[in-house]
Amino acid sequence: MIKPMIEFCASNMHHGTDEVMRRFEQDDDYEVTEYGCLGNCGECYLKPYALVDGSIVAVDDVEELYQVILDSLKQQQADREALDKLLDDL
Repeated sequence: MIKPMIEFCASNMHHGTDEVMRRFEQDDDYEVTEYGCLGNCGECYLKPYALVDGSIVAVDDVEELYQVILDSLKQQQADREALDKLLDDL
């Protein structure tokens, strides 16, 4: 099974995303990577965010980020399963 990729920007850590990153790093179910820059400078400056399997997940308060990432992962999994079912039915 391919692990979901969660990417964090080192420049965004001033929002407290380092704590969220550490929580995910402790779980072997996720591939967690920190980059010096993810190229989303406007988002990075304004609010806590991460890339979840390539999609931006941003929140106003870092306390929400962990749960919103989990919600995004669940939604992406549900979307993949729905697509697989659709393709199986063809």
